[in-house]
Amino acid sequence: MAMYIRVKRNKTTYFIQCDPTEKTLEIKQKLNVLIDQPVNDQRLILVGTGEVLEDSKSLAEQKVENDAVVALTLRKDDNEFEDVSIVRPDDFYQSRDADGTNW
Repeated sequence: MAMYIRVKRNKTTYFIQCDPTEKTLEIKQKLNVLIDQPVNDQRLILVGTGEVLEDSKSLAEQKVENDAVVALTLRKDDNEFEDVSIVRPDDFYQSRDADGTNW
C-alpha cells in the first residue's frame, strides 16, 4: 500500500512516495537523488517523537505512518549532525508582516 511522507529541512519540504515495508535506507537513497547528499551524511528524525530512524528498519517497524513529518539533518564538517531546523509557515508570515508590508 503506497503512502507518502513529508521530509522537511529548513524551508524545504520533499514529498516522498514510499511503502510501509521500505527501510529507512531506501528513503535516504531516494533523497540522495533529490539533494545529492550521501546516505551516510543524512539523518532522519520522526517529528513528534524525536526518534532517529534506523537505516535497517522499515517505516512500519518504526511507526512511521502516511503523511508523517520527518526532519532531515545533514552531517557537518566536524562529523556531527546539524540540529533540526524547520521553518514553519507561521514563522515566515509573522516575520513578513512584522516589517509592515502587506501581501
